[in-house]
Amino acid sequence: MIPVPFLAPGAKLGLANLITVLALYILPRWQDALTVLLLRILLASLFGGGPGIMIYSIAGGLLSFAVMALLRRSPRFSLIGVSCAGGFAHNIGQLALAVLITGSPGLFLYLPVLGPCGLVTGFLIGFAASRTLLRLPAFLREQH
Repeated sequence: MIPVPFLAPGAKLGLANLITVLALYILPRWQDALTVLLLRILLASLFGGGPGIMIYSIAGGLLSFAVMALLRRSPRFSLIGVSCAGGFAHNIGQLALAVLITGSPGLFLYLPVLGPCGLVTGFLIGFAASRTLLRLPAFLREQH
């Protein structure tokens, strides 16, 4: 998670999300991509995040994954569009968990700051994923 100080306090680029987006477009079943997401969060938490970070990562990651998996099925959304929606949903998931933990719905007032950050980082991750897919062997690109 690379901090992006010019976006907003707490905003991260989230390069690890590139793996989730690629898994959604390469692996044959969404369940396989979900397994990749959960293992990625677990390993990142074990090696550097801790339990607090893990629950926020799971909340954001699961909502983001659900949104991306649904939009991935629609021909109306490009890979970049799917990733942007996932970035936005990730922030909503983390804010929703923070509201549940603190009992303070006022935390959603941070969404107008974090939301655009999620869209920008989602765009960057989606762009990187689309370029990565172009460089993969043909049999992997066919899933795309």
